[in-house]
Amino acid sequence: MLISRALLDELISHAREEAPNECCGVVAVDAGDPDSGEPPRALRVFRARNAHASPLKFEIEPRELLKLWTACEELGTLGAVYHSHTRTAPYPSQTDINYAAGSPGVEWVIVGLAGDPAPEVRSYLIDGGEVQEVGLQEVAT
Repeated sequence: MLISRALLDELISHAREEAPNECCGVVAVDAGDPDSGEPPRALRVFRARNAHASPLKFEIEPRELLKLWTACEELGTLGAVYHSHTRTAPYPSQTDINYAAGSPGVEWVIVGLAGDPAPEVRSYLIDGGEVQEVGLQEVAT
């Protein structure tokens, strides 16, 4: 996914504001250009409420997720679900892998705060329990 510094900063700010609990939300993207291999571009970050208010897991309630999905569709499509790991590296946990099963093809962006003040943001595709890191490429606004 291509993403601007401003949107990356929004993800990091959200993670820091919610710490020590995990934050969560979604990212609207355009379609990119599959013919040329250009990945989707992040258009907007939509914050969500972590239904668990927990430092160990997150969940976006189904009604809120439906509203966010609709908001993303008005701009492009829902391209990523994001959340934070407040105490561990930004790699999907088994809980994340299980949660991702309901959204194949959607990227999973994780903001790792364990290295704060230098958080690490990484993105993954999770399909059938298999985790594959995909690049987040910072681009000009």
